[in-house]
Amino acid sequence: MNRTFKALSAVLTYPTAELQLAASEIGEVLDAEGLIPGHIRDQLNNLVSELATGDLYDLQERYVLLFDRTRSLSLHLFEHVHGESRDRGQAMIDLKSQYEQAGLLMSAAELPDFLPLFLEYVATRPAKEACEALAQPAHILGALAERLRKRQSPYEAVFRALIALAAAKPKDDDVSALLQSPDPDATDLAALDAAWEDEPVNFGPGGGDSCKDGLIARVRGAMRPAPGVSTPSRSTPRP
Repeated sequence: MNRTFKALSAVLTYPTAELQLAASEIGEVLDAEGLIPGHIRDQLNNLVSELATGDLYDLQERYVLLFDRTRSLSLHLFEHVHGESRDRGQAMIDLKSQYEQAGLLMSAAELPDFLPLFLEYVATRPAKEACEALAQPAHILGALAERLRKRQSPYEAVFRALIALAAAKPKDDDVSALLQSPDPDATDLAALDAAWEDEPVNFGPGGGDSCKDGLIARVRGAMRPAPGVSTPSRSTPRP
């Protein structure tokens, strides 16, 4: 199971020549462990094939338009529940600390809520704990999958695979709450500017949205170690 999480992490990273060379190995890992349902695996096969054979600049442009320019498709998990609020900073600190306890060291340029990095962390955990941790942001994964489906993007398959592996499936109400946020097209520059405007920081009781607060609590829950589970002293996760 750990290798599957690492493979999915790699698929969600920025396309490079190295990723293209590793694409066949990624496909072999997903086939060998056989954890992903067949119809989703077929869709993943298509994406992995595109990454292996597609024009690198086209692949990179597609990735940037989807995940870097479109806030509603951000691969930073806390973006979808914290936005620009002050809680995001503390959540980052807590998550980074948990990574370090598990032996996963970050570079100075990395943010701990980046989904591919979170999947590397999940890959260091025992199978049961890994699936439980993945279930906590499942509503975020579900919203991202729906937005990618709307765009007919092959990256949808990665999020469907993660939901299939999670110990609990996202609740429809939680996914719907996230889908209410603006979801502009990446070519609509005015809409993108509006979506990236800083959100107001609310202080004091009652300052935040109760629905979003509930989502935050569930995501933060994924960052806490399971009771009685020891953490490895060192790990070197690789795709």
